[in-house]
Amino acid sequence: MNNTFIQISSSLTELVSLTPNLLMMQAAETVDAAKEAFLNASNIWMMVCTALVFIMNLGFASVEAGFSQTKNTVNILFKNAITPVLGILMYALMGFNLMYPGFGDTPGWFGFAGWSLVLPENGNTSAYAASGGYTYYTDFLFQAMFAATTATIVSGAVAERIKFSAYLIFTVVFVGVIYPIMGSWHWGAGVVASWGFHDFAGSTLVHSVGGWGALAGIILLGARKGKFVDGKVHTFPASNMALGTIGVFILWLGWFGFNGGSVLSSDPGMTSLVLVNTTLGACAGAIGAFILALILNKTYDYGMVLNGILAGLVGITAGADVVTPMEAIIIGLIAGLLVVLAVKALDALKLDDVVGAVPVHLVCGIWATLATGIFGEGMDVVAQIKGIAVYGAAAFGGSFIIFAALKYTMGIRVSEQEEIEGLDKYEHGIDAYTTSK
Repeated sequence: MNNTFIQISSSLTELVSLTPNLLMMQAAETVDAAKEAFLNASNIWMMVCTALVFIMNLGFASVEAGFSQTKNTVNILFKNAITPVLGILMYALMGFNLMYPGFGDTPGWFGFAGWSLVLPENGNTSAYAASGGYTYYTDFLFQAMFAATTATIVSGAVAERIKFSAYLIFTVVFVGVIYPIMGSWHWGAGVVASWGFHDFAGSTLVHSVGGWGALAGIILLGARKGKFVDGKVHTFPASNMALGTIGVFILWLGWFGFNGGSVLSSDPGMTSLVLVNTTLGACAGAIGAFILALILNKTYDYGMVLNGILAGLVGITAGADVVTPMEAIIIGLIAGLLVVLAVKALDALKLDDVVGAVPVHLVCGIWATLATGIFGEGMDVVAQIKGIAVYGAAAFGGSFIIFAALKYTMGIRVSEQEEIEGLDKYEHGIDAYTTSK
């Protein structure tokens, strides 16, 4: 009897001693399973957002082709098709590693992690990203879509008179070198990030940088023939407003991926806030542009409303994660007002921007970044202003140098005859539309 009692007691003691270890093992397994589930859900969301941002290339192509003249349609579509091709390849070759060089504990201005894509240790696990929500390859592809978008902004502004070859060279350098280096200053944990600068999804890093490039291009190119005559502004007929409308709504759809994916996980609270703010910003932008255009132009200006939607989207992109929905409406409304005023200002300065890329992306990108400092909880207005200034100087200066170098070597503008008769005929040898004889 005593032996049996001793054996039972010994077994219970051993069980009690093992229980904490078993519980710890079970807890660790539960944590690992939760991390894996979160990684799977978040990585799928990031890939969906990547696809949405990719589709924005179709939106840009539709907007540009719809708002420009029929005789240049193939040229515009060609540029918008080749831009993501070149952009993604250049970003894979060197851009990704320029943008995320691994500055470490000392934020820098320039770094390079090496050529091409090399899967790092734990690159396909939750240990890769700080959020635990995506893998190395998903990270690359999502960021590559942003890089290609930046160059596409320039395309619309310089349309209908730039040489196709000059645009290709600019795109390669801009996406392969300029954009990723500047991106590293903030998103790559560089110097600007250390100031407390905040740009959630790229109002400055993507839109303003592209807008500064567009401004440099239209300054050096000059206006289209007949745009400014005897002190008057001549409006060229849009080839297809229906196509332009489709393009704007494709871009709006893509923005759900642009901003929603920038959460960098499937966090339900943050993702839903960002998407609500994105939607409200777009709606308010349309209303702001509609009202001011009606007051100034005494007409229901449909083109301004479409640009107002885009202005509101750009306006909310920098601070979609740190403002309230009501603040998003205010930010979007002001962006809609600004886009109308900016279009008027460009006309007064005799700067010819075919699709309004500078007003939408540059002016509203600057406002978005400033508004983040004004409305965003815990944001630093001074850091935002410093960031705007640094990115403006670098993006405009770099783009101006590229365009100037091309202008005084190979030339950047087509001949007057080519411009009058259409780039499709001379640059590509085909027409976009058939004509009855």
